[in-house]
Amino acid sequence: GTDLADGSCAHPTIPGRVSPLLPANHVTMAKGTGLVHTAPAHGMEDYSVASHHQLPTECLVDESGYFTEAAGPELQNKNVLEEGNEAVIQMLQAAGSLLKEEKYVHSYPYDWRTKKPMIIRASKQWFVNTASVKATAQEVLKKVKIIPTSAVNRMLEMLDRRTFWCISRQRCWGVP
Repeated sequence: GTDLADGSCAHPTIPGRVSPLLPANHVTMAKGTGLVHTAPAHGMEDYSVASHHQLPTECLVDESGYFTEAAGPELQNKNVLEEGNEAVIQMLQAAGSLLKEEKYVHSYPYDWRTKKPMIIRASKQWFVNTASVKATAQEVLKKVKIIPTSAVNRMLEMLDRRTFWCISRQRCWGVP
């Protein structure tokens, strides 16, 4: 792995794209070379590696789990966990880049409502770090009907301790 670190390779499915070979603390020599394929928009460890090396965080999967146009015409509009997976395997075979294929049961997180696997993906968000916004948020929170009412002070204290807040609209059924 150390001989390959800081090298690069051709991207296996996007022609003309060069991908860096990066060391990652969460990948050990016991599990391979110590180098990792990184998908910065699909997991905290990958995001950390990408941030450390100042890589862009592009997400090739949309909110419905389908490859986007940026993934290329052969993958676009294919479901990642279904026909998209098979399409990637076929692309790797055609390019002579598939070294080994075997069935693997991945431990995806599952959605508690649908009981279906979820794909971790980045989404656009904005962050605030100003006293006036925090003060406004605290005043507005006091007007929100919170059940049980005993949770109001805990929520206000939590808001007061936060230095950054992400305002999220990722779930239509509300935030716990």
